[in-house]
Amino acid sequence: MRELTRVEARRLAVRAQLLDAPRPRDLLTVVQRLTLVQIDPTAAVAPSIDLVPWSRLGSAYHPEHMRTALERDFTLFEFDGMVRPMADLPLFLADMAVWPQRDEIREWIEVNDPFRRDVLARLEERGPLLSREVPDTSLVPWQSSGWTNNRNVTRMLEFLMMRGEVAIAGRRGGQRLWDLAERVYPDVVAVPRDEARRIRDERRLRALGIVRPDSAINPAEPRDRAVAGEWVTVEGLAGVWRVDPSLLDMSFTGRTALLCPYDRLVYDRARLAELFDFAYLLEMYKPKAARRWGYYALPVLHHDRLVGKVDATADRKAGVLRVDAIHEDVPFTKAMSAAVHAELAELATWLGLHLGGPAIAARRR
Repeated sequence: MRELTRVEARRLAVRAQLLDAPRPRDLLTVVQRLTLVQIDPTAAVAPSIDLVPWSRLGSAYHPEHMRTALERDFTLFEFDGMVRPMADLPLFLADMAVWPQRDEIREWIEVNDPFRRDVLARLEERGPLLSREVPDTSLVPWQSSGWTNNRNVTRMLEFLMMRGEVAIAGRRGGQRLWDLAERVYPDVVAVPRDEARRIRDERRLRALGIVRPDSAINPAEPRDRAVAGEWVTVEGLAGVWRVDPSLLDMSFTGRTALLCPYDRLVYDRARLAELFDFAYLLEMYKPKAARRWGYYALPVLHHDRLVGKVDATADRKAGVLRVDAIHEDVPFTKAMSAAVHAELAELATWLGLHLGGPAIAARRR
């Protein structure tokens, strides 16, 4: 069994995520390689749907590229809180056909079948529609101890999306527009379920480069025990890893990048600690006094190492990308410091803001 050095393992992960140099050329290439971009509305700096592509493409990426791909060209689609390549749709259709597995959801849909038919009829007649434009004719309300309690139309639309009956056709003012799936999705043949899951696992491994056999799975990914790839060990770490062999022995040229907190490179916190010796937590749900790095701190990648976090906020009223702190996990060299500030300047320009804040003022002094 081949043994990788820690540096080789990190470079494999960085290269797989298209965070080395040179940069990829277009949005579709990025999403196809990553397989998914997580959607989160938090815009402390920029929404994840835009910040993740920007980390790869730089200022060549514009948010309208995402909207065009989702709403006009239909080369991407939004499904279960993720943006995915439309070319991957056949890999999900077989799962949609047998969804849901949970009894409580299946029973709620069954008892509300007249409501389901009302929703589909309204979309057929008037779609695409916002959820608030669809009447609630439910017979039994959805019960939850959380924020979804009694949100019957939203729940039904989301469940019908998971079943492949409706789809997200775009957004209006940030809100999802719903339509019949047949008017959004192309007419394609489903890949058989077992084969689809095998292909999705292979693509996940290629997107991540190197993973533990029982590594953290995104909720939108298959939960089967994965078998794709080649087994390796990593110097100084116990146990085995899986790698995509096509990424081994490739040349590596690093660069500096500011990452979204929802970036796939930092999603698996256990892998972060083992390969990168990097501790990270999204702290926006913590009280301000309990935060170590900031409300929406951006992890800093420098070549094959994660070296710090940037506490930044896009203050659009003031026209400033405010940098309150740059946390150095390792002491920055002059070259590292210059590269991080260059990325911040590019981020500010991309956002249409000036670069400022206490950390920038301190550097200028």
